[in-house]
Amino acid sequence: MVRWVAEFVRGLESDEIASATSMLLGRAFPRWDQRVLEVSWATLSKTIRSIANVDRTTYSYAFNKTGDAGDAVKIILEQGKIRKQATLFQERLTILEVQRTFETIAESIGVGSKEKKERLLKTLFGCATPLEAKYIVKVLIGEMRTGFSEGLMELAVAQAFKVPLKAVRTASMLTGELGEVAALAKAKGKEGLLKLGFTLFRPIKPMLAQMAASISEALDEHEGLTALEYKLDGARIQIHKLGDKVEIFSRRLTDVTSSFPEIANLVIAEVQAYKAILEGEVIAVGEHGVPMAFQHLMRRFRRTHQIEQFAEEVPVKLYLFDALYVDGQSLVDEPYTERRKKLGAISGNIPLAKQIVAQNVGAGESFLKEAVEAGHEGLMAKKLDSLYTPGIRGKKWFKIKQILEPLDLVIVAAEYGTGRRHGWLSDYHLAARDNETGKLYIIGKTFKGLTDAEIADMTYRLKALTIKEEKYKVLVAPQIVVEVAYNEIQKSPKYVCGMALRFARITRVRDDKRVDEVDTLQKVQQIYESQFEKKSRPLGSG
Repeated sequence: MVRWVAEFVRGLESDEIASATSMLLGRAFPRWDQRVLEVSWATLSKTIRSIANVDRTTYSYAFNKTGDAGDAVKIILEQGKIRKQATLFQERLTILEVQRTFETIAESIGVGSKEKKERLLKTLFGCATPLEAKYIVKVLIGEMRTGFSEGLMELAVAQAFKVPLKAVRTASMLTGELGEVAALAKAKGKEGLLKLGFTLFRPIKPMLAQMAASISEALDEHEGLTALEYKLDGARIQIHKLGDKVEIFSRRLTDVTSSFPEIANLVIAEVQAYKAILEGEVIAVGEHGVPMAFQHLMRRFRRTHQIEQFAEEVPVKLYLFDALYVDGQSLVDEPYTERRKKLGAISGNIPLAKQIVAQNVGAGESFLKEAVEAGHEGLMAKKLDSLYTPGIRGKKWFKIKQILEPLDLVIVAAEYGTGRRHGWLSDYHLAARDNETGKLYIIGKTFKGLTDAEIADMTYRLKALTIKEEKYKVLVAPQIVVEVAYNEIQKSPKYVCGMALRFARITRVRDDKRVDEVDTLQKVQQIYESQFEKKSRPLGSG
């Protein structure tokens, strides 16, 4: 795969490389680009049905048959009678023409934008071959799923233009976009890549942590002194500062500056550096600065209206924990201890995440207990000499959480998967039992935890228990009990019981348990309430 992609990229024109590289990775725009296509599935399917002159039933049949939107479109366009549109393009589609159409779609906002997007899509698909349409759809909806990852693309770029892989990876980290790196590698080679530096206001992928089951596991892995710091129950942010201009990005690299004007103002007032890229955590706080649950903070994210009102209802506090770039100096190749020291020197009155350096399990466990008692999630364990490796999940950083008791729940429904899991029932609806009425209530669903072999076996078992089929979902007799782990329980209007599991995953199938032995709704409620024992309630909620 790397060889094929390297040959393909090498043969492109210089101005095509960035767009082609992004599309191969399933993105319409560079990772740092905040533009979005906002093409709904309804609009897309309506457009395809129109140009292929097929009805909704034909389209649904093709999708059900393949389980993949792109494959379904290819089948429809191959079999349908395509209505050719008056086209903007004189010849066959090119990469740049598709890219320009994506840009025009993204820039279509306001009154009449839906109709304009439909016209653009009709023109685009009217000019595309069925195979081209398949991949245009995959890019449009973000479901490329070729198995060609960003890491493999870095290898392909290095191979295509005979530049060191390390130079490609460093350049990708600094620019936040591999397509741009590929274009530069073709134009200027290794020397061009080595001259790159950070670009302010282009977010970079955050360094990631693995989960450790205990303090002991983290200390053993780090073989000595380890920095332990509070893992805050908030949202990780990346802060870019240039003088009095500050932009804030989420861990998904989305610009959320307008949602947190008080944080931007705080950084301008306190951070003692003209240029900086810093990392921190924003948490929601109640009375006396006690943390609120994560779900309350989410009310602030992506909000662009009534900011002042929500700022009063959900106050936030910023803690900093890393510095990547300060006044022209990249710190990513500096050890963690040096980055922390530099951060402390410029943070002003903004607190850093509380930290101790320990090699003793007892001290670590006491610190973990202290963090949880203070209303936080747990601890981070960071190797003292760890460099900052964007986008990499290694063993230099660990997260250690207080584990919530797993629940035994019963599967009451399941949905068919798409792509690789097409044809398998792989998304399971999980229910607890009301102790008073015996009725089952759904409290979440998950597609995580089982191997492919286990999913295949589960599909066979659930089909034998099917009561009713509803398009992509089947209702089943409640007989299969599973043990479920989760991060927390949230209040949710989505389910009748008013609660939902967050990040649920099946840890094992409990064939030794009957449905009348599953955990009760009352127990779920108790766990939900226990989460707030060290948390603050929203202001004004009593």
